[in-house]
Amino acid sequence: MVKNLKIVVTGASGFVAKNLRKYLSEKNIDLMSISRSDFKNFKCETKIISKNYNEKDILKKIKNSDALIHLAGIGKQSVNTDFDLINTDLTKHIVNLCKKAKIKKIIYLSGLGVSPNTSLGYFISKYNAERQITNSGLDFIIFRPSYIIGKDDLLSKYLKKQMKSGEIKIPGSGKYLIQPISISDVVKVIFESTYTSKFNNEIIDLVGPDHVSFEKYVKLFSKGTNTKIRKVNLEDVYRDAITNQKSDFGIDDLNILIGNFKGNYKKLSKISKIKFQSVMESLQSG
Repeated sequence: MVKNLKIVVTGASGFVAKNLRKYLSEKNIDLMSISRSDFKNFKCETKIISKNYNEKDILKKIKNSDALIHLAGIGKQSVNTDFDLINTDLTKHIVNLCKKAKIKKIIYLSGLGVSPNTSLGYFISKYNAERQITNSGLDFIIFRPSYIIGKDDLLSKYLKKQMKSGEIKIPGSGKYLIQPISISDVVKVIFESTYTSKFNNEIIDLVGPDHVSFEKYVKLFSKGTNTKIRKVNLEDVYRDAITNQKSDFGIDDLNILIGNFKGNYKKLSKISKIKFQSVMESLQSG
């Protein structure tokens, strides 16, 4: 049993962070959780609200923590929120906070498909964030997650919203592959990485064992309901994403979805020694 760990979590109000904080709390981990907006805290947790992650609000409280898990970021930008500002510049700030607070390990969730060859704005901001971390001199673990699924994840919310209307729209052919991973497996892996060295200084794809087409995933998700499934012209979906701020998909969301990105599940499984849930098991448990 791991004892006396002190862990910092940024982006505390997000989907992954909520599940992770609950998991860590159940293990009686001393938590320092930071968010721009208010959130309900768990036992063994200190809540830190700081709109700009101000050093004065944070530094003393996180001093000498064992690890910082950096989950703050955005997946869709607008005139008011910018990928570089949130994903890259905030990461640089968090790295500096780690150094000042004498935190020796940082764990970061990037994105499956991030690479030095990318041309996507979202992936570029994530890659530049990765570089801030790998060049920091800190022990680091960078996870590149696929779709993380569980209760109230963004993909499930989208599909449930569509199901309420009686129809799920699939952009384009739906034949592109995704590699979803259960949130319950994600929190186990992240927790393990906080107190062992076997993940240290690695960039690891955070993916499930199954490759499944988006069309098949939608059918599995809606199985047992009367929901109709309709394929929508991809050009029309992109046009809506460009012109409609309330579109279900942003441009980068669509690029990621149809990108056919495949992760190295064998490496993750070999390092973690965890038995990961299949897509069917994840959907049933969620």
